[in-house]
Amino acid sequence: MAAATLVGIDENGLGPRLGPLVVTAVTARATDDKAAKVLLGRPGRAFGSRIGDSKALVSYKDGALGQAWARVLGEATGVSAASPRELALGLALEDETSLMAQCPGHHKAQCWSPDGEAFDAPPDLVANVRKDLGRLERRGVCVQSVRVAIVCTRRLNQAADAGTSRFQVDLHAMERLVLDARSRAPEDVVAMCGKVGGYNQYVDAFGPLSGRLHSVLTEGRARSEYAIPGVGRVAFVRDADEQHLLVCLASLVGKYVRDLLTARVVRHHARDLPALPLVSGYHDPVTARFVEETEGSRRAAAFPIDCFERRAVT
Repeated sequence: MAAATLVGIDENGLGPRLGPLVVTAVTARATDDKAAKVLLGRPGRAFGSRIGDSKALVSYKDGALGQAWARVLGEATGVSAASPRELALGLALEDETSLMAQCPGHHKAQCWSPDGEAFDAPPDLVANVRKDLGRLERRGVCVQSVRVAIVCTRRLNQAADAGTSRFQVDLHAMERLVLDARSRAPEDVVAMCGKVGGYNQYVDAFGPLSGRLHSVLTEGRARSEYAIPGVGRVAFVRDADEQHLLVCLASLVGKYVRDLLTARVVRHHARDLPALPLVSGYHDPVTARFVEETEGSRRAAAFPIDCFERRAVT
């Protein structure tokens, strides 16, 4: 492979009860075959434990590493941010107006209030991440963009009402990110995406990519890959966030943004209930307690359930 534009894409928050679905793409230019192999291979020992599966390295209680990567990659791609709010909006695929278009006017603060937020990753961790990016650059890698597709709970519920599952929403967000990357690349791209749900065959489920000329390169449980003229090669790979460095980076950034936005939901509803703990938003006993104990205050405030808790396709 000569010089090429590569894209790593992964989702965070596909299955929770609370908070948004976040799908992230990191686009990088590889100057030669060796650089491409770095991006498409497993992270090497030189990166220590700073690049890898976000589920193992970042949690909703400790998002410092994801924050560090989001800040450093943002800086490298022209996103200047003095706060988490500016960073999230700078990385977002949609602008602020579009993101808030579905929000009830008097309840926007749940998802968009930055009260209580600050950058808190240790300076030495941020410095080490900058060094990691420098190592990649010396090996022929130039990160060109980071884009985050944010699908709020209300939009997920609207999709469910229309018969569109969260897996389809996830897939369509990935497609949008691929097309966004291609629109700014000098040639067709090579995109590596995390596997979506139990799909082995993707063409019939495509949304933004539907109707395009394509050829099937492979379809199976471990990998499904397609060649799409005018777009490039798009692969869906099982455990991609463990196998491909570029997908690892996307997952780390997405985990930070997902946890940042979910923490806003928690703070908003716990402001009058200080005994409630920080929760992940997933299907666990602590989140269940949070949902139960905020029911009264949400009802009193006429807070729309569509903007709070996800529901499945009926």
